[in-house]
Amino acid sequence: MTSTTPAPPEEVPEGAAGPALSGTPAPAAPPPLRRARRHKVLAGVCGGLGRHYDLDPVIFRVAVGVLAVTGGLGLLFYGFAWLLITADGEEENEARRLLSGRVDGASLTAVLMALVGCGLFLSMLGNSSTISFSLLLVIAVSGAAVWSQRRRLTVEAEVPLDPAAAHTVAEAPPETQAPPPPAAPSWWRDPIVKDGTTGPLALGYLWGPEDAVGVEDAIRVRAHRRAWAPSPPAAPAPRGPRSIGGTVVLLALLAGALGTALPWGSQPLGTCLQTGLACALGVLALGLVVSSFVGRTGLGTVFMTVVMALLLAGASLIPRQIGTEWTRTTWRPATVADVQPRYAVGSGVGTVDLSKVAVPPERTLRTSAEVGAGRVEVVVPRNVTVTVHAQVGLGDVRLPADPSGEIDIAPDQDTVRTIPPPRGVPPAGTLHLTLNAALGLVEVTRAAA
Repeated sequence: MTSTTPAPPEEVPEGAAGPALSGTPAPAAPPPLRRARRHKVLAGVCGGLGRHYDLDPVIFRVAVGVLAVTGGLGLLFYGFAWLLITADGEEENEARRLLSGRVDGASLTAVLMALVGCGLFLSMLGNSSTISFSLLLVIAVSGAAVWSQRRRLTVEAEVPLDPAAAHTVAEAPPETQAPPPPAAPSWWRDPIVKDGTTGPLALGYLWGPEDAVGVEDAIRVRAHRRAWAPSPPAAPAPRGPRSIGGTVVLLALLAGALGTALPWGSQPLGTCLQTGLACALGVLALGLVVSSFVGRTGLGTVFMTVVMALLLAGASLIPRQIGTEWTRTTWRPATVADVQPRYAVGSGVGTVDLSKVAVPPERTLRTSAEVGAGRVEVVVPRNVTVTVHAQVGLGDVRLPADPSGEIDIAPDQDTVRTIPPPRGVPPAGTLHLTLNAALGLVEVTRAAA
């Protein structure tokens, strides 16, 4: 009996076994970003973020809640995240269902949440402190999430791998597979058509027993059968739910026009527009709710809803001084007693002619004039000292001392100036003017000699 000594295992050159034998595996990829179904409070957005970034979901929930209260940015983020992030066990997100007309309660809630957050955020654009706080909180939470994810990948990369296990896995034989079934297509058994695929019907071997059917005869028989065989009747396509998007948009436009026309003339322009847009937005929201049970809506309805919400937020910024009717009004008081303390016009041109008013020396006469959108002009006597305090939201202020023909339109103009009477004119009293215009021109001129 002879004994054989087993041969020593071959040495594997360093670096030839790939990364699996190096002892340090590549870090595993983080789990995909999906909305969690088990650990959720509303839609699972914060739970999915916590799982993806290896962070406690409570941190994201607190940040979203604080951002929702201080400016609506949290509602805006959560609504869009609900629409765009796919849930566990699903293949499409809520936005894709919404665009395909399959409106349900979840997608409708996400859209309304995003619209409310957008409106609140637009209304807080003028508050710089709130926006700064929101940006700092977003940067802090984002930095914590990125740091947590990198920390987890670093820890996983530093875990050592057993060299023996790595060598065993590398030398494992390939997994055996079952032979194909007899009915499986074969390139040498089935004929190859022009597009490179095999035919669906087996025609026998290209070579084989003598009683096998010839390939050319079989091809001719199959072509003859296809030519004379009656084509099967086409199955009727299943009809989906009927679209109600056009009806909803039409009703929303009618409601918006009616809501704007009813208060027209008795309310400011901003109030009329807000009433009409709110009516249209309410009809669109009701249509989305109805479409989740009966019928369906498409992208047009959702687009119109977003547009109406943005217009409503913009209409809330229109100054209340702007009226709905363009008018031309002129006031001509003759004495000091006839001068009113305030003159106002909503939209149009307002002229206050004080050229006939004689202001006694060492006396101060005060009055104010304002216009929402348009032009306000004050004609002052030639011999008075004029003190002007003019405020214009967007427009220009023109005074007697300014060069003629010069127009400088700018936002948020606030001018305070004292204008003495011309040289050689005996001075009279003082006229103090307070002028305001939300959108337009403020002009002060002196009466002719």
